[in-house]
Amino acid sequence: MSLPLLVVEDVSKSYVVYSSELQRFARWFGVRVTPKEEHRILQHISFRVGAGESVGIVGQNGAGKSTLLKIIAGTTRQSSGRVATSGRVSALLELGLGFNPELSGRENARHAAGLMGASQQKIDSLIASIEEFAEIGEYFDQPLRTYSSGMQMRVAFSVATAIRPDLLIVDEALAVGDAYFVHKCFRRIREYRDRGTTLLIVSHDPAAIQSLCDRAILIEDGRLIRDGAPSEVLDYYNALVAAKENDKIETGRDGEGRAATRSGTGEATVTQLELRDASGQVVEYIGVGDAVALRARVEIKASVDQLVFGYMIRDRLGQAIFGTNTFHTDQILRDLKAGDGVELTAAFAANLGPGTYSVSVALSSTETHLIKNYEWRDLALVFTVANTGHGQFVGSNWMPPVIRVENLLGDRGTADRVA
Repeated sequence: MSLPLLVVEDVSKSYVVYSSELQRFARWFGVRVTPKEEHRILQHISFRVGAGESVGIVGQNGAGKSTLLKIIAGTTRQSSGRVATSGRVSALLELGLGFNPELSGRENARHAAGLMGASQQKIDSLIASIEEFAEIGEYFDQPLRTYSSGMQMRVAFSVATAIRPDLLIVDEALAVGDAYFVHKCFRRIREYRDRGTTLLIVSHDPAAIQSLCDRAILIEDGRLIRDGAPSEVLDYYNALVAAKENDKIETGRDGEGRAATRSGTGEATVTQLELRDASGQVVEYIGVGDAVALRARVEIKASVDQLVFGYMIRDRLGQAIFGTNTFHTDQILRDLKAGDGVELTAAFAANLGPGTYSVSVALSSTETHLIKNYEWRDLALVFTVANTGHGQFVGSNWMPPVIRVENLLGDRGTADRVA
């Protein structure tokens, strides 16, 4: 790792309720006071982020992610521990944080840029580019109270990224934006990342974490419980979300050292998972567009009222390529008993781009594993796709077009070419 641009060392945060204001004042002066209540939001969080590194923070609602970002950004103070940053820090946290609803977007932008340390001359040079990036037209000179949440986000992001920071902190504020502007925001984030900006982002969108980040950190109940590759951390997070009181979560390694997460209550389990080619042979390497079949054998360990089998194909970054289950195909299995066995086969054309892919499988009672999760397995199977019989193309999907080229020759007519 490069030299740390951000150091978070043993950081904890608690909100305390006192029996009286006198107790609060006494504690300010160092008097030992037993509070009436103490709500621990963060507990002993430690990690480092190197210059130019991109780190995603994931966790369930209430885990403490946003509080951690506020502490790093300096808008909230930790109860104990140390946070150190270097260089210019820019943060996009709660929507409209620090904005005055009575001021216009332009006035708020000038004020916010000043708080970021920009000189008056620098602000004058930036304001046109902020207005252009926000794309809200005449509303830029209207009071902020007349804005929709999406318009507020446009102005806030435009200001926060008007100057390329050394550390960019982004919370879930982008979730309120329209699809066009969110794509525009992520394009700027990627540009800054490629130019050396360190990124710290909280998002519930796994694709954003996987595509933007080198690392991911999982926060649960105010504690850091996982720090590693985004695909591994997100797999564990998915298992954590699915886990109930009697669920188990296990993390192992496959033959190539990749972390594979498994969870579930165990009433049903996948005992065998294979990818077979058109001749029925088990394969690990296939060609673009080949006809293949994913075959799973399931053993029933205890009575199951209904069983849904699902699978998800992911690319090497862990991003979902395709997934479905037998709930959506109207093939739910019912009234299974201990000792029963089921074989399920999903046949499809592997219209995938060259690369390595993994298969995750799930056994549950409904279309989602969040109700009764019998088994959830990430990295249950890995296969490789090679382009051996098609023209050159890029991407994760094989979808060859028929391209029509029409030359417009003026008075001489037209000439067509179809490829």
